[in-house]
Amino acid sequence: MQERIPGSPDAAIFPPNGPTLHAWRTAYLSGTLTPGTALPGLLKRLDPSDPAWISIVSESDLRKQVLHLEKLAAEAGIGSLPLYGVPFAIKDNIDAKGMVTTAACPAYAYTAGEDATVVAKLKAAGAILLGKTNLDQFATGLVGSRSPYGAVPNSFKPDYISGGSSSGSGSVVARGLVAFSLGTDTAGSGRVPAAFNNLVGLKPTRGALSAQGVVPACKSLDCVSIFALTVEDAEAVYAVALGFDAEDGYSRKIPQKSGAVRFPAKPVFAVPAEPRWFGDKLGEAAFNEALARLESLGITIKPMDFSPMHELASLLYNGPWVAERLTVIEAFLATNADDVHPVVRGIIEKGRNFSAVDTYRAEYRRMDLARKINATFAQCDALLVPSAPTFPTIAEVLADPVESNSRLGTYTNFVNLADCSALALPAGFREDGLPFGITLVAPAWHDAALAAFGKIWTKHLALPLGATGEPFPETDSTLPPAPAKDTIRIAVVGAHLSGMPLNGQLTERGSTFVETTRTSSAYRLYALPGTTPPKPGLIRTGTGAPIVVELWDMPVSEFGGFVALIPPPLGIGTLELIDGREVKGFLCESHVRESAADITALGGWRAFMNSRP
Repeated sequence: MQERIPGSPDAAIFPPNGPTLHAWRTAYLSGTLTPGTALPGLLKRLDPSDPAWISIVSESDLRKQVLHLEKLAAEAGIGSLPLYGVPFAIKDNIDAKGMVTTAACPAYAYTAGEDATVVAKLKAAGAILLGKTNLDQFATGLVGSRSPYGAVPNSFKPDYISGGSSSGSGSVVARGLVAFSLGTDTAGSGRVPAAFNNLVGLKPTRGALSAQGVVPACKSLDCVSIFALTVEDAEAVYAVALGFDAEDGYSRKIPQKSGAVRFPAKPVFAVPAEPRWFGDKLGEAAFNEALARLESLGITIKPMDFSPMHELASLLYNGPWVAERLTVIEAFLATNADDVHPVVRGIIEKGRNFSAVDTYRAEYRRMDLARKINATFAQCDALLVPSAPTFPTIAEVLADPVESNSRLGTYTNFVNLADCSALALPAGFREDGLPFGITLVAPAWHDAALAAFGKIWTKHLALPLGATGEPFPETDSTLPPAPAKDTIRIAVVGAHLSGMPLNGQLTERGSTFVETTRTSSAYRLYALPGTTPPKPGLIRTGTGAPIVVELWDMPVSEFGGFVALIPPPLGIGTLELIDGREVKGFLCESHVRESAADITALGGWRAFMNSRP
């Protein structure tokens, strides 16, 4: 398999600062790379025999995408394209216009007439699709070995599984071949591959991302998921893909203010009082080490009875939800049974054994158990579980395909049935060198709270990115000290930055520089017309990208006089930073969007000023 080689001389193909979404965008904006030169070179590196891929875009299709990207940039400006030129992949049960969708079953294949809604959104934001990835057939499995296109090997040790069903999507991100990928998650398919490949796996609230154009597994439970190398990248993709879709019957409108939900400064995480490890001592040791690290950050770990979670998890494959899988391919099975993987066929055909009465009884039990599980959040802020309790080899899975798969779903199968959000996070490495992952589970619409904590956790660990060997982009895990007594910490975003025309308004008031950081991805940045000196406007829209800011500590006695100098439509409000902190800072009235240029994709005011002729 072709991999991204750390420190390789492919300067014309890969960003110099790593394979993250942020690194790709920075390389483009600085002129280090261009989509028209980097992406064709990257495409040539992709190996069609690599079992992570089912199909790779042609050179002509890539050329069409790049030309369309250039047209978008010319019409709307790069600032309106937060994913400008960023390469990505999608699981091959998700439609891309003009490409074949197989769901890992060649006899089922069809050519998609339209992009899935999420794919269309990502392309409209500037992302470039490089290919479609392998999966457990019809998204039925957590192992990544139930495919006629081959088992996808683990990106660290090829004798081990990659995890499924989104096996290929995890692999190509872990190796830095794309900046992010889409998977799907019904029983844990967006979380197990993340854990097994040292990745972030974002499983959103059900219905937050449209599933229109996705071959369903269990339509009432399915989620489109996101694999990325950092939480920041996953959050940026989520912000683009998020939104209600009237064409998807299970799509849901995001509640107001859900993006502002956060855990307390010292949260309480509930863990299984009697965790199930199935004899995997290395996984158990890695989990205990992660718990110790969390406690060192001031987090309270609270053992809790997980009986309701385990009972609900068992319903997914031992209850009538397998009949929901049957609804998808029942007609296909009638004529092409031999074309379906025997293990997958055996699971799905169990759906014929459940009556309508069985289904209602199971649904009643699901609701009772889901209520109990969600009631536990009155005692904790989130559930903390191992993403998977075992880590089998490919040979072990092939020898015992059903039981080994069942064990992997111990801490994942219940989540969608209980209507929870979840975030899989890297948590270090086991003694045998394999990655280990944890998953935080929270109520629906706590996606932003999970991401905010995930950024703190991953910055604390600062693990290498995926399997690339590239260092974590922000290795400093310490936060700057709290503001000194009688000072106010202020975030400046434009003309008050160091070296900019109005920075003297800070220094002449005795303000001291603290650090350069970024906002959360809830903001968009605009270049205000007709301002002297030129100024930007930072607006909280809920969906945007991290924006570079500087933090300064200003004496309280000087704060009032400083605020009096700020002209409309600017003002001072409360800003959320990328690590979850909140500080005072410059904000702008939202009406300016009608006349101002959106420069969000540039990532900050200094980059915009440097890009001007």
